[in-house]
Amino acid sequence: MKHNAEVQESRHDGLKWAVVVTLVTLAVVGNTYFADQALLYRVLGVVVLCLGAAGLALTTARGRDLAELAKSAKKEIQRVVWPTRPETVQTTAIVLVAVLIVGLMLWLIDTLLSWAMSGVIG
Repeated sequence: MKHNAEVQESRHDGLKWAVVVTLVTLAVVGNTYFADQALLYRVLGVVVLCLGAAGLALTTARGRDLAELAKSAKKEIQRVVWPTRPETVQTTAIVLVAVLIVGLMLWLIDTLLSWAMSGVIG
């Protein structure tokens, strides 16, 4: 029974996506058509149409999958153990020193090769 409901919903997904595309197209064309109107009204119109399109898109199977992915990502970010401020400062200092040392080494190699090539060329 659940499978039949999913098939029925997926049949309507194509129609929903067509309405979503129509709403976004209407927002773009309407914004261009009403270019002589106040910016506030055009922005409100575009925002309302795009929010409607997004709300409708979230009712499709792919939209629900996207919402579930966003919820899972939020939970995963909450589980991350973020470094403390002293750890961040220490790591940043180590990276800066390493970049400085590598930069000096590359400058030295470039200078030596430049000097050697000047000696060969004359």
